[in-house]
Amino acid sequence: MGMRITDQKKRERFEQALDLLDQAQPFVKQLYQNNFFQEASRLMNTMDGIRTLFRYADRFDKAGVFENGPWEDPSKLQPNLVNGSLRVDGVESVVALLSELRMLSIAQGNYKHEKVSRQTAKDYLHEVMALNLDFIFPEETEEARLEQGKETERAQRLFKLIVDELSLKAISETLVEEIERLSVQRPIMVNRIVLMIRKAAQLLHTDVEEKSRKKIERYHAAISKLTPLSEQHSDFKDYRERLKQLSEKELKKEADAFAESMRETGLVSSYHVILVRYLNRSQPDLLPAALAVNDKGKANLKEHSDLVQKLIKVAIHPPTRQSLYGLARMLERGVLSHHPVIPGLRRLVELDLQPDVKQSLLDAFPETDGLTANDILTAGVISVLGQPLGIGQGLNPTCQSARALSLWSIHAPGYLLELTARGARDGDIDMRFEGDEIHSQHLPGGLAPELHKELDPVSLVLVPHLDRIYAEMVRRVQYRPDDPHKWVNPAFYGDWIPRGFTKVFNHLTGNVTDYSGFVRLFYATHHPEYNEGYELIYPNPVGICITTVYGKLLGFHAISIQRIAKDPQGEYRVYFYNPNNDSSQNWGQDIKPAVHGHGEYEGESSLPFHEFISRLYAFHYNPYEQGDAFAVQDETVEKIERLARESWGQEYNWVGKNILG
Repeated sequence: MGMRITDQKKRERFEQALDLLDQAQPFVKQLYQNNFFQEASRLMNTMDGIRTLFRYADRFDKAGVFENGPWEDPSKLQPNLVNGSLRVDGVESVVALLSELRMLSIAQGNYKHEKVSRQTAKDYLHEVMALNLDFIFPEETEEARLEQGKETERAQRLFKLIVDELSLKAISETLVEEIERLSVQRPIMVNRIVLMIRKAAQLLHTDVEEKSRKKIERYHAAISKLTPLSEQHSDFKDYRERLKQLSEKELKKEADAFAESMRETGLVSSYHVILVRYLNRSQPDLLPAALAVNDKGKANLKEHSDLVQKLIKVAIHPPTRQSLYGLARMLERGVLSHHPVIPGLRRLVELDLQPDVKQSLLDAFPETDGLTANDILTAGVISVLGQPLGIGQGLNPTCQSARALSLWSIHAPGYLLELTARGARDGDIDMRFEGDEIHSQHLPGGLAPELHKELDPVSLVLVPHLDRIYAEMVRRVQYRPDDPHKWVNPAFYGDWIPRGFTKVFNHLTGNVTDYSGFVRLFYATHHPEYNEGYELIYPNPVGICITTVYGKLLGFHAISIQRIAKDPQGEYRVYFYNPNNDSSQNWGQDIKPAVHGHGEYEGESSLPFHEFISRLYAFHYNPYEQGDAFAVQDETVEKIERLARESWGQEYNWVGKNILG
């Protein structure tokens, strides 16, 4: 009885706090917010309390709950930020939870918002659910129990309510789409994808549509027990012993099954690795089948069979299983035909690593099964050389460094191996900039102390060095009367970068000047029908404005244009590499980069030419390979300028020769 009275008292105090906040004058709202948050937080400690808060969520905006805070405008909320906000100790997690209840109220039709429709709110919450499966399906481990605080428990209650209101069926469909969307981009780091697949497998016991069920089963099999033989053996040793009893025909069938799954999903099962290691010792003639390599890959495997077999022995293990996919792609790219690559790979196996590098690599693979840091680094190099567009920046603001690693992997693999060896062995790399030699070990700052460690092994070694060097180059030219990237990019990335450079902003005033000229120049230097047929030979580093689903400016980002070509439908598109490894996003105004279905190569994303320009703010070009800028139709320039003005352009002053005035 006493408990019920206590709960009733909490509700009464909350209602009173909400009424006081609602009635407060605008200039004193903030004084009443803190009391309201305190009373709301008390209700968050029980499921009934969460439901009580939800019943009042339609009043939150009018009362001023989110006034003058980052959650004030729900149209600007980002699903990927929800997890971190809900985990923070203090008032931030309380406000974040209330914000999600408001969005749920909109989604259920309890509250009509002028900027967010009911369907938009549902779509938002579906994505939030897909990105927060740990809250929906808490791990039942001792570690999870020990780490679970009140914020985590509150978030779990929130998501239980969301699931109850929106159903698990919605999660399964969104989740499958998210898994497909991420896996088709073929990132090197697949931890997030694997976690989502394992959580999705838990949905197989619920009311899931047959189409989603089959896809979940296929992806789950790809990372676990794919074949009937592997299903019979939960222990790798038993599976390996069973392989010894198979005929060559049976081994070939097993190899084909795993290889087909790997190529279809980009994911590798540990059982596949056990099979490949066995074949490497006993039946090397079946390696082409186990890797499903094309004719070029078969030729490279045959030519360099001794080295490949050694690489498998050293680098391909269950903890580094994804490098098996990298090995197959490396063979198909013909990387081993580059003369510096073979000695560079051999050197890594015996390289004397810096103690901190060794520890960083071992920490990245906690279940090492006896692997050495050299094994891990070699596996990482194989992945990077095989999947240059799968390199990601992780949660670090290091898109410049990721972009460099990708470019060198494609066009200078020997140079990349040299940098990797120097960074790992010497704790130092150097680059020349305007006649000076810059050594990374002598530079302060950079991201090394705060580097988020969910990166591939090569990035773990090199990104701290590259980040410091890039920052130092920028520092040396930051007071020049033009953008520092004009000088830094050619020096940092190499002679592949053309010397011409332009951007939409005036460097001194920050105003948008001569936007129509900027658009025409990009057409004249990049569009095949306006640039006299010059093709893009090397990736071109460019800067883009990142915008939300509502077209609002979030910030700036570095990507690389890989090529410009017609898609299967005959439309010219810009195909680009996005180092954030999540290239299929919604940039507002119905501008949605695609990662498949429009002629994209593995790891590329793309946009129609005019849509890409509308988010572009800086690019390099070759002034000697330039067509007629005046030939671009005014209507085309006007359409692009309107897209820019109505999105990121709202944050800037537009002056000078812009077609819309």
